[in-house]
Amino acid sequence: MKKISLSAVLLLLSMALFSQIKPEKLRCEYLTAPLGVDVPNPRLTWQLHDDRYGALQKSYRIVVGTDSAQVASGRGESWDSGEIVSDEMLVAYDGKNLEPFTRYYWKVVIGDMNGEPRNSDITFFETGMMRMTNWKGNWISDGEHLDGNGINVKQAPYFRKEFPVGKKIRSARAYIAAAGLYELYINGLRIGDHILDPMYTHFDRRNLYVTYDVTDALKNGSNAIGVLLGNGWYNLQSTAVWYFHRAPWRDRPTFCLDLRITYDDGSVETIKSDTDWKTALSPLIFNSIYTGEHYDARLELPGWNTVGFDDSKWNNALYRLAPSQNIVSQQLPPIRRVEEVPVMNFKKIDNQRYIFDLGRNISGVSRLRVKGEAGTTLRLVHSEILRPNDSVDIRNIAAHYRPTDDSDPFSTDIFILSGKGEDEFMPRFNYKGFQYVEVTSDKPVELTASSLTGWFMHSDLQPVGHVETSNPTINKLWYAANNSYLSNFFGYPTDCPHREKNGWTGDANYAVDLGLYNFDGITVYEKWLADHRDEQQPNGLLPNIIPTSGWGLDWATGPDWTGSVAIIPWAVYEFYGDSRLLHDMYDNIRRYVDWITERSPDGLCNLGLGDWVPVKSRTPQQYTTTVYYYRVVSILAKAAEMFDKRDDFVRYAALARKIRDAFNKKYFNAETAIYAEGNQTEMSTALLWGLVPDEAKQKVADNLAKRVIENDNSHLDVGLLGSKSIFHALSENGYADLAYKVAAQETFPSLGYMIVKDNATTLYEDWYAIGEQSESSLNHIMFGEVNAWFYKALGGIRIDAAHAGFKHFILQPHFVKGLNFAKISYDSPRGMIISDWERKKNNVIYRITVPANTSATLLIPNGFKLKRSRLSTGEKITLEQPYILKAGSYVLEF
Repeated sequence: MKKISLSAVLLLLSMALFSQIKPEKLRCEYLTAPLGVDVPNPRLTWQLHDDRYGALQKSYRIVVGTDSAQVASGRGESWDSGEIVSDEMLVAYDGKNLEPFTRYYWKVVIGDMNGEPRNSDITFFETGMMRMTNWKGNWISDGEHLDGNGINVKQAPYFRKEFPVGKKIRSARAYIAAAGLYELYINGLRIGDHILDPMYTHFDRRNLYVTYDVTDALKNGSNAIGVLLGNGWYNLQSTAVWYFHRAPWRDRPTFCLDLRITYDDGSVETIKSDTDWKTALSPLIFNSIYTGEHYDARLELPGWNTVGFDDSKWNNALYRLAPSQNIVSQQLPPIRRVEEVPVMNFKKIDNQRYIFDLGRNISGVSRLRVKGEAGTTLRLVHSEILRPNDSVDIRNIAAHYRPTDDSDPFSTDIFILSGKGEDEFMPRFNYKGFQYVEVTSDKPVELTASSLTGWFMHSDLQPVGHVETSNPTINKLWYAANNSYLSNFFGYPTDCPHREKNGWTGDANYAVDLGLYNFDGITVYEKWLADHRDEQQPNGLLPNIIPTSGWGLDWATGPDWTGSVAIIPWAVYEFYGDSRLLHDMYDNIRRYVDWITERSPDGLCNLGLGDWVPVKSRTPQQYTTTVYYYRVVSILAKAAEMFDKRDDFVRYAALARKIRDAFNKKYFNAETAIYAEGNQTEMSTALLWGLVPDEAKQKVADNLAKRVIENDNSHLDVGLLGSKSIFHALSENGYADLAYKVAAQETFPSLGYMIVKDNATTLYEDWYAIGEQSESSLNHIMFGEVNAWFYKALGGIRIDAAHAGFKHFILQPHFVKGLNFAKISYDSPRGMIISDWERKKNNVIYRITVPANTSATLLIPNGFKLKRSRLSTGEKITLEQPYILKAGSYVLEF
């Protein structure tokens, strides 16, 4: 055998590495190979896989076409951008008009740091309806709405239709829109793994449709399609203080479906929803997304969604008016049953009562498998609290429920057995927030720990961040905050997954940085800001819960809560470098600001909710609301400048100065450098959001630190608004060690106290919820900003305001006392950023990865000096101030 020389081996390795350098993670509208794209100029994005030091993209060329072979060869009949000298990795399609129902293949060719062309793999996106007029199907429902009492009919309807397929199928797509919720079946198989589709909207203003590839579900010959409809928020039959049972859109659920089949000969056939569909009532005898589901297995109709089922006694479906004239594609990660959670502790009280403990708090459902006599009725009560007497307690989550009778118990499923062997039940159109499940039966049944399983459900957002430190409490706090964030995202951000399930604008507003550091969330926020547009009144007013049936328009509508209309689009712009959402929301922000300004002629605002749930010190509502009035107006001024709206920029920049001056005149004592009473919320919000005069910042920060140490014993004394600002205000002004000390506290009042005292796996709504009987939720996200602080302060991964989207970013880690290491990573829109540090004897070893086609400014913490620097490959490198890091992986020693 001929020996291969070392130089040849190195050459082969070099060639292999060279061949791996290419654009990757190609996405359209921030989704991988999406179906049902409706926008005329979809955004195309990618990252560059290139580990070489100084790697960058000098140019790009995008090729788009309907023929994959032509695109592979570099020809695109739909669009060829030509070579564009640019490092941009976010480009809007700018070719021929996109046709509906069409698959477009695309690739990108970039010029690397040496000008060498690098081809991506080919991917695709597929257009959907594109226009309302392309729908063929009709909106249909069962006849239960004709007597005027349809909204009160509890049993969910089945729908079915059989149809023949006589030719070879090339592809098939199902497009389905619903007012309510649905499950779709073809030939007995459930289509897709989405749960609770379509997402919740203001149903008489906008409806969403979902696209499925159903090619493999169809067969030659006879086929059957089935639909089960649920109420969702469209027909909420449960009564609570939020009045969704009085929603103006309420009606019996309805749907519209097009099954579009393309045959090998190029012909197209559409199976559509119409009155030739048959309908009957299902075994799902009650469903409420708010309270629970009731299922009678004795009423099951085996084979109802398959060919040959006898539907001769079923009724024909009837036409319904479309719920709105605005039906658009649902383009965001779906809700899924993401994680199966086994029972950790199990207790049999007797043969009619059992307690299941999942060991963690989740949003989702439980699945029960059980045998018993026909008609045996089981109740599954889901709770966050188990009392010492082995009874579940739902008083904290049922506080706002107003039942009219006992037929709809809160957070409870009812399951009636068939008596035909083992029955299985899992809710289809409901979810809950719980850790414990109490199962009671009216007849003896035998259950074991494996009889019940929990399923963690939420919008299936892709994780992009990770935090690990030498402090287990910090790690558990990061985990708990993420659990609460996910538990409160179901196509829109909520406050809690049980008591309310409301889209409180303030909770989402304060959690947006946490969300975007940890999850790829742009699409879910774009959907929710479209909900803002639907809800905004002509005069600019916004409600404090979105979507809403009308509740929340006359209370707490100030910028501390509904400033979400500006704060979230700005955050999305900063994280992704994408201004489309901010541009789409510009007029809504302007009208909202004008509405506030009319009511705040002196520059001080009184419209807000204030520093919700403080520990002890209370901040005047006007104080915090004016802080957020200033913040929202400042964002509007910056957006006006960005979009070249000169007159608006001048106007709103002047308004921001007016607010700041009025605020400081009333609340700032320049001699003492104290705001108002000097509590944590007052001092930190003024610091973080830029209201403190430059010359007074350090004195104000010093006074804040003094307050924290001397008055509050290095513990928290904040409510919701203060929890957003306290850690950043300290660490960004020379007090990172103190900020960490506060964050890591394990005694009351602190976030760590929830973790250590109560073994919390989610964050609580109230500092005093631990061990107390109150209406406080044990799964709220509103105090979770400390999670974002881990990235910004411990990892030092910060946005550069001049280069949104992490094209250039700041690395400013704080090697805080009391922590031996911190490993922080964030997969930015341009690639993975790694910021890891650990103490080694008297030194700190700091490992950094700056992704290809980006750069970073390194800011060294005070008191530390750079001793040595090298690339991760071992090559020594000299860094000089200012420390500008090119793409690459570094090892620094301080």
